[in-house]
Amino acid sequence: MNFPALIIFIFIIATIFFGFKNNLIHFQTYQPALVATASPTPTPSPTPSPTIAPTPAPTPAAILVPTAKPAPAPQANNNPPGPGFSQQSVSADGQNYTVDIIAADLNSTKVIVDTASDSDCRDNCPTLPLSDYISRNGAYAGINGSFFCPAEYPSCAGKTGSFDTLLMNKNKHYFNSDNNVYSTIPAAIFSPGSGRFVGQSLEWGRDTGVDSVIANYPLLIAGGNINFTEAPNEPKFGAKGARDFIATKGNIVYIGVIFNATMGESAKVLHALSMDQALNLDEGGSTALYSGGYKVGPGRNIPNAILFVKR
Repeated sequence: MNFPALIIFIFIIATIFFGFKNNLIHFQTYQPALVATASPTPTPSPTPSPTIAPTPAPTPAAILVPTAKPAPAPQANNNPPGPGFSQQSVSADGQNYTVDIIAADLNSTKVIVDTASDSDCRDNCPTLPLSDYISRNGAYAGINGSFFCPAEYPSCAGKTGSFDTLLMNKNKHYFNSDNNVYSTIPAAIFSPGSGRFVGQSLEWGRDTGVDSVIANYPLLIAGGNINFTEAPNEPKFGAKGARDFIATKGNIVYIGVIFNATMGESAKVLHALSMDQALNLDEGGSTALYSGGYKVGPGRNIPNAILFVKR
């Protein structure tokens, strides 16, 4: 083979060789591409987070406030109280009545009556609060005294502060001795160790040897029995109100106030308490009861008062 033909032969062989090599390289670089473009695994869609419904706030349980029980009615006690002040419920004729009451032994306590005036008075008469009578006599207890004419009553014009009933004060002065208009009303007389009640003040003289004398009306209890019964023509006595009294049982003296009672009911209450004798006192706006301080009242100023002092 001549030289030119050899050169051509080598060129042809080289061309074939390098062409095959390029195709092989192309094939090798193409395979990864085929792998790379394989269908990708689909990315899973995120599971949607559930919407959380808010937990409803619990309805607060109702707070049960215990209903206050009404205070039980006080137990009725019809026994006369011991010395000093007490308040008790007394049962009479099927009803209960509240009674403020002060008890004292007449052997150790002196019952006196003090007056704002030193002598009889017909108009513009002096009056004092119960506490003044207490303090100026060194008394430990007291109650308003007899009916009188208050200045605020139109019917009392010309006789304000006056009273017309029999009374002996602590100075042994008898008031209204010459006035017989009310001589038929009851009276209470106190001496050391005893109390006496009379149906009419005319039955009593002018003895100054006793501690005190006071007339008023009506007489509620006499000899342990009810002495007063309401009549239809007594509207003032038939109204409910505070009823003031002085009473005795043996040698014990009692002063006090019966609440929300007619005059007839007050007699029944005192009978239920087994009083031997009991006299009604002034009442209404005059009501005042004192024992170490006002228990009831002070009420209006009054012309006389019943007082307990130590013997």
